[in-house]
Amino acid sequence: MADGKNVLGGPLEVCCTSPMTGFYRDGVCSTGAGDVGVHVVCAQMTEEFLTYTKAQGNDLSTPVPAFSFPGLKPGDRWCLCASRWKEAFDDGVAPPVVLASTHAAALEYVTLADLKQHAIEGE
Repeated sequence: MADGKNVLGGPLEVCCTSPMTGFYRDGVCSTGAGDVGVHVVCAQMTEEFLTYTKAQGNDLSTPVPAFSFPGLKPGDRWCLCASRWKEAFDDGVAPPVVLASTHAAALEYVTLADLKQHAIEGE
């Protein structure tokens, strides 16, 4: 799955391995048939976004040991659902993204121009 393309047309790079992210928990924002949420946007968490997504019903900051989920804090990188990133963008609270680690499938939900407005460098 890691051989996908990023939004810039290059090879998809690792988003984060600590905490281990990705739908397949391999550190990469790749996607496949089972990924109904399309977890393809490599984003760096901000306090503002974590508060926003919790209010939307998706608490990413509270640890869930049963699922080996450590809970996220500002500065952590995570493969977000493309639709949630778009919602946050529309509401003015989109977190920064790493373009080289964001899967091309994100472009079915958001424009490259919008992603570039929030781009940061990879690791």
